[in-house]
Amino acid sequence: MDNKIFLEELTKETLLSEELAKKIIQEASTIGKSVEEIIYDKRLVDEQSLAKVKSKILNVPYKKIKIEEITNDLFKVIPEETVRNYKVIPINKTDDLLVVGMLNPDDSKAQEAIKFIAKQKRLNLGVYLITKSDWESVLKKYSPYENEVDEAIQSLNLQPGKGLASYQKVTHLEEGTMVSEEAPIIKIIASTLKEAVWQKASDIHIEPQKNKVRIRFRLDGALKEISSLPIELHQPLISRVKVLSNLKIDETRTPQDGRFRTVIFGRDIDYRVATFPTPMGEKIAIRVLDPTVGLKGLEQLGLTGRNYDMVKEAINEPYGMILITGPTGSGKTTTLYALMQLLNKEETNVVSLEDPVEYFIEGMNQSQVRPEIGYDFASGLRQILRQDPDVIMVGEIRDNETAGLAIHAALTGHIVLSTLHTNNSLGVVPRLINMGVDAFLLPASLNLMLAQRLVPRLCQKCKKAEKATGKMNEIIKKELENIPEEFKKDLPVGDYQIYHSSGCPACNNKGVSGRIALFEVLKKTPELENIINTNPTEHRIFEEAKKQGMITLRQDGILKALKGLISMETVLRETIEM
Repeated sequence: MDNKIFLEELTKETLLSEELAKKIIQEASTIGKSVEEIIYDKRLVDEQSLAKVKSKILNVPYKKIKIEEITNDLFKVIPEETVRNYKVIPINKTDDLLVVGMLNPDDSKAQEAIKFIAKQKRLNLGVYLITKSDWESVLKKYSPYENEVDEAIQSLNLQPGKGLASYQKVTHLEEGTMVSEEAPIIKIIASTLKEAVWQKASDIHIEPQKNKVRIRFRLDGALKEISSLPIELHQPLISRVKVLSNLKIDETRTPQDGRFRTVIFGRDIDYRVATFPTPMGEKIAIRVLDPTVGLKGLEQLGLTGRNYDMVKEAINEPYGMILITGPTGSGKTTTLYALMQLLNKEETNVVSLEDPVEYFIEGMNQSQVRPEIGYDFASGLRQILRQDPDVIMVGEIRDNETAGLAIHAALTGHIVLSTLHTNNSLGVVPRLINMGVDAFLLPASLNLMLAQRLVPRLCQKCKKAEKATGKMNEIIKKELENIPEEFKKDLPVGDYQIYHSSGCPACNNKGVSGRIALFEVLKKTPELENIINTNPTEHRIFEEAKKQGMITLRQDGILKALKGLISMETVLRETIEM
């Protein structure tokens, strides 16, 4: 497919600007990637829109694949090797017709391969264009994780008790040593890493128990056991992960940190590894850093309407601080990355201090602090100011020194992004003052305070509405009375309806699919400045927030619940009444 024609069509459909299209074509020639790959990797256009434009150019119809409709019999029609190498999948088969999906219908080698299979089976051929994520999902069904792991374990011919560490077994003085086969261990770890990416897990936990090794994934914020392996595999599995992340294999007494990068399903995935000694042996936690999952736009996160407008206004200011607050695991870093992507332009020098760097963003200058050698947020901030920055991102304000330096950076003409630990946006000012920041400096430096929580998103395919009754109805009514009319205009008219999802094949019967954030945005106003300079209590700040028409975390959650995005029970569990 011609790159120039592809870009012209995307700009004609207003999916890309002409300026961005020029940059993409230049980057494609520089790094040797196709235009389509660059657009997909950077998530500049959503997958289905990209496929529809591609379909129009190639004159091949696009089809959205329903994975559950692809039967086991179809997997026998096209071998896994062909699916993997030529990026094709079987969609349907009748007595005289084979229907396939192709990621690249214009690939001559893929055409030859699929024509050969159809000719062998004496079938006519029908072709659809498919998306990359649909191809990946079908490919995954060819090699289920459980089968791969079971085959690897069987090939080891394990003998109970052999291969255990001293604290995991009863020692027999005359027992010989076991020579383990490395290949199956490598296979188990590789399959686990791929499965985590496919299931969109944020973390992998490999944990030694008394009689087994437990592997759990964190999916949509909750841990789920996905495999249970013989305890004899504990040490080989831990050693394999240590080898991948360049950690000391013989050091088992103290925690270690490392990371490694690999290519899975055609995209770069980073894994951050942390070991932890326990009485049963070392536990390993692996953070899965998949850019297609972790890097999102503000609207994808759940920031919409007036809240979105306020954030956009704040980042367009010439200087000032934007502080994001919330507990651990509330998605603060993800929101920071979304803001940085908006600010990351050719004419802007964006410099970050992170602990650690989670996602590498092209065009940004990212640095990882190392407190053990004296390079912490405070010392890094001093150095950053010598790097001629326009935008500074500080991973977290943890102490008064970092807070003071960040305020100073905001006062001297820089946009400063950072996070803080408070319960809500109202607590930001009191927290900074409590950390030793002079109150009179805050009105001139603070632009925006944003609090957030991360909650499971209901599966949109199996959600069902029901009438809100009793106490639930009273809570909704009470909160909506205090919400400005502009936020309520899109709500359904009549009785309040809440939603639940029972589970379906699309969400693996979990009832939830992904997560969405609840937001609470408080901006600086002359009235807020006056409060900060006189008596900045949370109560007075809350009174000013109400005058601004600020939506609290609970109110934002209720609005999202009434639209069927999340469950009302989740909102009440994760937020408090104000």
